[in-house]
Amino acid sequence: MPFKLIRATTLALAVIASPAIAYAQANEQAVDEMAGYLDFVEYGGGVIFAEQIPREDWPRFHVIDARDAGQFAKDHIPGAVNLEWRRVLAERDSIPRDKPVLIYCNTGSLSAQAGFALRVAGYENVRILQGGFEEWKAKGGFDAASKAAGQGKH
Repeated sequence: MPFKLIRATTLALAVIASPAIAYAQANEQAVDEMAGYLDFVEYGGGVIFAEQIPREDWPRFHVIDARDAGQFAKDHIPGAVNLEWRRVLAERDSIPRDKPVLIYCNTGSLSAQAGFALRVAGYENVRILQGGFEEWKAKGGFDAASKAAGQGKH
């Protein structure tokens, strides 16, 4: 009888411990993936400034507004699609791998997190708009590159 009790207890503990072990293994794998990414990411982590994108280059980008739907509805970069930053991995099948992806939020911090997640998930074509939507507007929007070069519209 004690053998059966020991065996049952052991099986019960194994069943209870299995999710914890699986979680720990998955967590370790995620940490390894992120560490590998950090070993090879270029300085700046894929950040791009508005003034680095000439007006004629904007259509090349798949632009993602990573803010919430309410902010997007109030104002956004024309042509952008709204995909809240927390949803980028869940919706990654809608994000192209064959063209540059530009992600922005209000200031760049949340879009940086979304971009990091996508890069760890294997997306190499992701850029973060430094300073976000607010800085993009302040620098002249689509004309930021020409304004920075002293060729702004008069």
